[in-house]
Amino acid sequence: MARAPILQLTDISLTFGGNPVFDGLNMTIQPGDRVALVGRNGSGKSTLMKVMAGLVEPDRGEIVTPAGISVGYMEQDPDLSGFATLGEFAAASLPPGEAYRVEMAAEGLKFDAARPVETASGGERRRAALARLLAEAPDLMLLDEPTNHLDIEAIGWLEEQLSQTRAAFVLISHDRAFLRALTRATLWIDRGEVRRQERGFEAFEDWRETTWAAEDEARHKLDRKIKAEARWAVEGISARRKRNMGRVRALQELRAERAAQIRRQGAAAMALDSGPQSGKRVIEAQGISKSFGDRVILKPFDLRVLRGDRVAFVGPNGVGKTTLIKMLTGQIAPDTGEVTLGTNLDVAVFDQNRSAINPELSLWDAMTTDPGMAVSGRADQVMVRGTPRHVVGYLKDFLFDDAQMRAPVGSLSGGEKARLLLARIMARPSNLLVLDEPTNDLDVETLDLLQDILGDYDGTVLLVSHDRDFIDRVATSTVAMEGDGRGVIYPGGWSDYRAQRVEPARQDAATARPAATAGDSKADPAARQKTAKPGLSFTEKHRLDALPAIIARLEAEIAKLSEFLSDAAIYTDAPAKAQKASDALSERQDALDAAEEEWLLLAEKAG
Repeated sequence: MARAPILQLTDISLTFGGNPVFDGLNMTIQPGDRVALVGRNGSGKSTLMKVMAGLVEPDRGEIVTPAGISVGYMEQDPDLSGFATLGEFAAASLPPGEAYRVEMAAEGLKFDAARPVETASGGERRRAALARLLAEAPDLMLLDEPTNHLDIEAIGWLEEQLSQTRAAFVLISHDRAFLRALTRATLWIDRGEVRRQERGFEAFEDWRETTWAAEDEARHKLDRKIKAEARWAVEGISARRKRNMGRVRALQELRAERAAQIRRQGAAAMALDSGPQSGKRVIEAQGISKSFGDRVILKPFDLRVLRGDRVAFVGPNGVGKTTLIKMLTGQIAPDTGEVTLGTNLDVAVFDQNRSAINPELSLWDAMTTDPGMAVSGRADQVMVRGTPRHVVGYLKDFLFDDAQMRAPVGSLSGGEKARLLLARIMARPSNLLVLDEPTNDLDVETLDLLQDILGDYDGTVLLVSHDRDFIDRVATSTVAMEGDGRGVIYPGGWSDYRAQRVEPARQDAATARPAATAGDSKADPAARQKTAKPGLSFTEKHRLDALPAIIARLEAEIAKLSEFLSDAAIYTDAPAKAQKASDALSERQDALDAAEEEWLLLAEKAG
């Protein structure tokens, strides 16, 4: 016997002054459902969830929840006014004596329940809202991006809790691994239509492509029919026109049907220009460490990043991933050790806090007032990878419409802010890309595109992320911040790291791991030069000791030549000198590559 639904939406229609968000929507949620709610950014996922929660009143239709069924919604921006601490807010609806539920959730989600509300960050507030929902344990949980602001360990804890719950839940998330592990059905919002498939997110992409292929075929047949009927209307015998007005009306109806079809939203037209090639050695860190008071962020650590590496940094929130990246890129100084940056570096940074964008500026002004992008004397154009573009046309590449151009940045959704920041970064050439939590709020299609772009990018990437699937798709090596100031380098992505990881006690008891390069885990240069080199001849030992000075000299010469050639006037005032300097730059770059390759071979032989 079929069970009665715990939530039913019938003939729901909703507009916000423009095209309908939903029209004639019908859907049900059954007891025990585990549903992925997917769709492009701006398609209406969060709006639908608020309708389901009763927070948004539809223009038409009926929402039915049987008596005795409770529905809980995790708010993106919870109202904590009137509460002194996060824990007090999270436990507000619990019966006396059940506050332990909040304590359990706070431990798993890693937030301090005693933190005063006025000092809590946005991420802590969202975790408190999630803890409140889990503690209340409603019959139906509506979870809108619950993994945002959670580290990988907390995501794993939440995944385990949801896998064991007997409640139904509907889940919006950009985290593919999270969705694949938990869902058994999929709701797909596409151009105002909500489709359901009784299979989890694992099957979504095949379903989407099959649906779109069938839609394209039907549209093609309709176009051919309209073309044939239009030819008849032009060439038909006028004596028969009165008798065939029904056919003319049918043609008009076909054209109206075709016009009413909403074209699928294309992918953002994102692209990266790696700009001038950097030196082969991008970053070399030797013995760097960092502490803040008694708190050790990083014990002495060595890392070598070569051109083209994709290095992921993983670990719990607050362990020091962003601090390490800032040391590696020269933004802050280490307490001990040294960081040497390679030549010709152009760095672009995607900031997890989106602090590079003033929320009070309009999208238009956020682009045209940026000194690095503004076109001199033009308030409507931006420089995009060396070419002037109208600001509206460029922002449309990133799926912003005309109505948004003068809207304040602060009014954008999380996904839209991420796209705007990507638009700013991708306008400039770069050869070292720092991505700090880039996947938050982006939809699956945009993440796919970003992954493809990074795969074709000639530069080097440093990535901080808690998205396990994205790390697996992008990273060539992983730096795990494992607590107590320990940083360990593993080849490969997240799955490779988990397969290789040893427990700290076993690792401390074992022989210390040699420092590794990001790309291939070769031993650290400084450590190798300090140890005996039984595999080298006397001449090779001498050459290995001499190569660092040779490499440094070549890098200095390359920097001087690059600075000389950066003056555009030299090409017209002294073309012969420009050609000579260009030839010398190419020669020294080749020599630097050869010297670095020789050093790597000798260092490997020494080991």
